[in-house]
Amino acid sequence: MDDQDSSSKKNTRKLKTYQEARLQNIENLRKLVVDAAATLLQEEGPENVTVRKVAQKMDCSTKIIYSLFVNKEGLAQQLYLDGCKLLADEFEGTPHADDPAQHLLNFGETFWQFGQQYSSYYKLMFGGAFADFKPDEESMHGTVTAMRQLMTVISHAQEQGLIPGPYDTETVIRIFWGSLHGVIHLYMGGHLGDVQSAHTVYRHTLTLVVGSLFPNQSS
Repeated sequence: MDDQDSSSKKNTRKLKTYQEARLQNIENLRKLVVDAAATLLQEEGPENVTVRKVAQKMDCSTKIIYSLFVNKEGLAQQLYLDGCKLLADEFEGTPHADDPAQHLLNFGETFWQFGQQYSSYYKLMFGGAFADFKPDEESMHGTVTAMRQLMTVISHAQEQGLIPGPYDTETVIRIFWGSLHGVIHLYMGGHLGDVQSAHTVYRHTLTLVVGSLFPNQSS
């Protein structure tokens, strides 16, 4: 009886086909290459993320990198999606506030900190660091997913009548997000002085934007 049970278990064991195993190995290799590129991105900046340098870090030929990602833009897309995951995780850790205006202020501070902690990812995602890379539909979907919590807070505030006006949720998000991007880009371009001075300008901008969205709420 025991032998029969053992035989039955062996017969029901799911075996991978060669094609399944090959695809899994390719996916694992892609992840290792992206990890190597991400390390370069963080340590040396986006301008130093090249297929040649990634291949050197992986101790492999550039041909292997090209076979997995076609070109540098394909690798950049994977880094972009990794950046979206990092941003989503940062938003997930943002302190919650019952007051939606305060919650937006908290989100704004999180976005500043993301730009500081992951400046290379920020430059890749929002700063055009890879001149030939333009986010495709999948990349833009990753951005939307990362911003989902922000969208939810703004949408709920609109439903409650706390954010008046003719603008839809997407437009409000663009106003909020675009204003903050502007300050971060000016700082990264060296136009706002040191980080403390730039952060002060950022906080003032954030307060003004949130105040304009909630005109009936005292600061």
